Amino acid sequence: MAVASPSLTASATVVRPPRTSKISPIVLVRSSSMERKEQQQQRVVVCGGGVIGVCTAYFLAKKGAAVTLVEKSSVACAASGKAGGFLALDWCDGGPLSNLARTSFNLHRTLALQHDGPQAYGYRPLQTLSLSITEHQHQQPHPSGASRAAILPDWVDGPARNPKTIGTPATTAQVHPLLFTRTLLSWAVTNHGVDVVIGELERVEVEGGRARAVAVAIKEGDQRGGRIIEADAVVLALGPWSSRLPLLSSLFRVSGLKAHSIVLEPRGPETITPHALFLSYYPASARGGKPMDPEVYPRPSGIDSAVVTNQISLDFLSIFVIIYDHIAGNRLFFLGEVYVCGMSAEGEVPDDPEQVVGDPESIKVLRRVAGTVSSHLGEGKARVKAEQACFLPCTDDSRPVIGEISSVKRCYVATGHSCWGILNGPATGAAMAELVLDGRASIVDLSPFSPDRFLSKPLI
Repeated sequence: MAVASPSLTASATVVRPPRTSKISPIVLVRSSSMERKEQQQQRVVVCGGGVIGVCTAYFLAKKGAAVTLVEKSSVACAASGKAGGFLALDWCDGGPLSNLARTSFNLHRTLALQHDGPQAYGYRPLQTLSLSITEHQHQQPHPSGASRAAILPDWVDGPARNPKTIGTPATTAQVHPLLFTRTLLSWAVTNHGVDVVIGELERVEVEGGRARAVAVAIKEGDQRGGRIIEADAVVLALGPWSSRLPLLSSLFRVSGLKAHSIVLEPRGPETITPHALFLSYYPASARGGKPMDPEVYPRPSGIDSAVVTNQISLDFLSIFVIIYDHIAGNRLFFLGEVYVCGMSAEGEVPDDPEQVVGDPESIKVLRRVAGTVSSHLGEGKARVKAEQACFLPCTDDSRPVIGEISSVKRCYVATGHSCWGILNGPATGAAMAELVLDGRASIVDLSPFSPDRFLSKPLI
């Protein structure tokens, strides 16, 4: 899979932008205003290389901060790299996340225009459907012709019932989350000198009730060393690992919801149109029981070297990556994969993100779901690219925690985004950058997400 980013791997401790030098007869004189700007530039350490931490680093760097990003394993190695990347404008309406979600959905559109999102990380609007499927013990003929609902795409040829449109290209979209996260970080590294340190956060150094630095353990081969990174502000975006840090676990709880997923590559990707599916799925083994709720997302997976890309309709509602296959007789199609997720349950979060593996039985169920939804996704019809699991960070009140920790000045937290982390990453990052550098967030009201809401609720 092509990733447009520098080498953000566990083998590197620091990633810096490439520097070029040119001989010039012009002598640059440093002005007092330049010196004042450097003196005023705030050093911010962001801990956590998932989508929340990367978006925060991105917007902090754009606003002029000197940013260091600390990540234990590799950038977007956990939920931010294994999520589906589904975006919705209004699905959080009526709740505390409404303004955050709407703002972030629109920021995704803006970022897609600024960073060539359709080609760089598969940004595209979607038609989104809900439907019911009842699994049969034995293979059933796939419905066709008059027996098919008109709104169903042709590739959904399983026993689907009651299809409804629940999102349009105006209100739902998607990104490839791994490519999105690494594209933003690559840009911030190259254009604003963000440093990426691969190491484990051990503690926040506090002096006089204020965050002054972070202590990071760095392992290179068999050698393990330590590093103190001084900071004017610290942002903790640790996802489901937030509770491993005593500074945070003493205030609130973040649990891990283990979600499973598979990624399939159909033999004929041109047949799979951009329709996201939310299922009520009735397994054959559970007649009359409660349905499961798996989700199916076709998505672009990168550009194949054998095709030529064409980008059309660069407006907010119809940004697509179109692939022109000159071998197939001027046929246009989307090059991509199909992501299927579900089978979620609370679980123990391991110390190392790389240790998260899927439960074989859960993966088996998802494979069966895929084949029931579409004959194009069945055994022998699609290559299995990934069988995986990740932990979604969840709080006790189902709201993220975003804001300054009142007991430690200049120490901030952004975590607990559950299944909406990819959607709400940009607005969270932009708001955190304003809060850290300007003293308040104007892009979105962060008061519903303040860590202080837990002060009167003792942990049980």
